[in-house]
Amino acid sequence: MSAEPPTVPAVDTTTTEARWPEQALEQLTWHWEGQVRPRLEGLTDAELHWEPVPGCWGVRPQGTSSAPMSAGGGDWACDFGIPEPQPAPFTTIAWRLAHLTVGVFGQRAASHFGYRGPGSAGYLAHDYAGTADEALAQLDAAHAAWTDGVRSLAPSAWARPVGEAEGEWAAHPMSSLVLHITREAVHHGAEVCLLRDLWLHRAR
Repeated sequence: MSAEPPTVPAVDTTTTEARWPEQALEQLTWHWEGQVRPRLEGLTDAELHWEPVPGCWGVRPQGTSSAPMSAGGGDWACDFGIPEPQPAPFTTIAWRLAHLTVGVFGQRAASHFGYRGPGSAGYLAHDYAGTADEALAQLDAAHAAWTDGVRSLAPSAWARPVGEAEGEWAAHPMSSLVLHITREAVHHGAEVCLLRDLWLHRAR
């Protein structure tokens, strides 16, 4: 006669539901602090603006862009196009860090948590960084504003609709936005790390 199957303990759904917002934030911080951000240490200005293929979009001194659009409120501007050309141009580390600073962390922290630091003004008005040190400082400020804001959310806020700041996704819950921002950070962070690897091995 076969042995009785082991008893499976009941799942405490209250505890599980209470912890999943915390776990969602842990997913971003684990990836960012353990994988992406350490890999950005030592980034140089030459790497920041490196164009591995012809026709890259990047961040350039005002008035020097050949892209359909050029956005920026300071001495440097970011290449853009609306609608985006197809296929989309390859983008530099500078462009990708600017996207993370503005479109991923900064604008969302501004819309949902009242943030007013680097990246909060949107693509057209952002004061883009011309140096690696400045780009990383802007990125760190916007990332901290987003994660601090998510950490401050009350449990009930995770189910709240994100509202008109998110356009056609206004009815989606805050939990969906938090997970989307994590996907974007993982995605673009990995791209930047790969570009750093290509830069390192370019002459080998």
